[in-house]
Amino acid sequence: MFPGFTIFGRFISSYALAALCGVFTAGPIAISRYRKQTGDGYPMLAVLLYSAIGVFAGGGLLYGITNIDRWYLLFQAEDLAQWWGYAQAIFGGSVFYGGLFGGMIAAGIVMKLRAYPAVTMTDIAAPSVALFHAFGRIGCFLGGCCYGVESTFGVVYTHSLNESANGVRRLPVQLFESGYEFILFFLLSYLLKKGVLKGKLFALYLVLYGIFRFFIEYFRGDAYRGFIFGISTSQFISVFAVIGAAIYLALRVMKERHEAES
Repeated sequence: MFPGFTIFGRFISSYALAALCGVFTAGPIAISRYRKQTGDGYPMLAVLLYSAIGVFAGGGLLYGITNIDRWYLLFQAEDLAQWWGYAQAIFGGSVFYGGLFGGMIAAGIVMKLRAYPAVTMTDIAAPSVALFHAFGRIGCFLGGCCYGVESTFGVVYTHSLNESANGVRRLPVQLFESGYEFILFFLLSYLLKKGVLKGKLFALYLVLYGIFRFFIEYFRGDAYRGFIFGISTSQFISVFAVIGAAIYLALRVMKERHEAES
C-alpha cells in the first residue's frame, strides 16, 4: 500500500501518522467527556500522558518477547552501535496487547497515587481505546504489517517494509479489525452516554475485543509473531483477558445485587 514517505531526508511511516491521528482524536474525546462529567479535564490528560509511556514500553517489551529467539544477538554485538541496531530490531516494533496492558498499569498507578476516580476514568477511556486502535489498524494496513493470509480476495502489497507480505494477494484483516474497533467505539460511547454498565465498560471492551481478536488471528498470515501451545501469542493473551474481564464483570454484578438487597 503506502508505507510512508521521506521528507527532509527522514522517513515518516504511515503507521506513525495513523497512530497520531488516533492519539489526537481519541485523547481529546476522552478529556472532553471527563471534563463534562467532572468540570476538570486535567486529571484525564495526566492519566493519558502517563499511559502513553506505558503503551510505548509495554508494546515494545511484548514485541521483544516474541523475538526472544534473537536475543542472543545482543550478546554478540561488537560495539555499542551494533548492539543498538540489534536492540531496535528486537524491541523496535509494538504488540497491541503489550501496549494495552502497559497503559493500563501506568494509568492504574497514577489513578491510585493521585486518588482519581477510577470508575469514571476507565468508563470514559474504554471507547477512546477502541477509537485509537481503529486508527492504528488503518496504519497497519497502509504499512503492510499485521497482514492477512493469502486469499483470492484482498490486496497485493508491493512496497511493504515487511518483505514476506509482498507479492501475493492477502485478506485485509487490518481493515476488518479497524471496522470492528469503530463499532466498539460507537457502542461503548452509547452505553457511556446512557449510563449503562457503570464501572464495567473497560472490562466489557476487553471481553468483546478479546473474543474478536482470538478468531481474527486465524486469518493472519504473519507467523513471525510467535506461538504458544499451537495458538498465537495474541490468542493466548486474549483467552486470559476475556476470562479475567468476564470474572470481573460477574463479581461486580453480584456485588451490586448484594448491596441492593441489603
